[in-house]
Amino acid sequence: MIGKLKGVVDTLEEDHVILDVHGVGYLVHCSGRTLSALPRAGEAAALFIETYVREDQIRLFGFSSAAERDWFRLLQGVQGIGTKTALAVLSTLTASELTQAIALGDKATVARAPGVGPRVATRIVTELKDKMPGFSASEPLVAQLGGVVPGQAGPASDAVSALVNLGYGVPQANAAIAAALRGAGEGAKTETLIRLGLKELAK
Repeated sequence: MIGKLKGVVDTLEEDHVILDVHGVGYLVHCSGRTLSALPRAGEAAALFIETYVREDQIRLFGFSSAAERDWFRLLQGVQGIGTKTALAVLSTLTASELTQAIALGDKATVARAPGVGPRVATRIVTELKDKMPGFSASEPLVAQLGGVVPGQAGPASDAVSALVNLGYGVPQANAAIAAALRGAGEGAKTETLIRLGLKELAK
């Protein structure tokens, strides 16, 4: 199996790139977001690869990050979602945005992707809320809370623990309190964070 390719961009098309790796051109299907981030033809690039092997074909799917590839795999575990819809979601949302949307139960954000209506968005949020990968390091507050264990000292940890005690999962509680911290500031009291966190979860 191919896990990663490093080479030179040969051709960029609407839904794929041909990556020249030591004279061999690999056709790699990508999300619109990944394609737009690739350099121009003739320049070096690297992609994380998901290899699909079928009786009649081998298809390569490329991603700018391992997190994006993880989401591609997870999305296809949802009933009725194939490679096309998974790529559409990842063309619309970054891995970090998707993680936060699912953690907060934000079906409207997920439904922004082409071909994903309210029903499919609800299915994605419901089925993946306990399976999603870790938060992106590009979201400092969320990444910081990703390691919070309910019961640790501190207003943020206490707020996460309170939400967990109310029946919310740790990922959802982490994301809600991260959003609350962004609005209230890191000096906010536990009560304030809980109140704002509940508002986030109710959206």
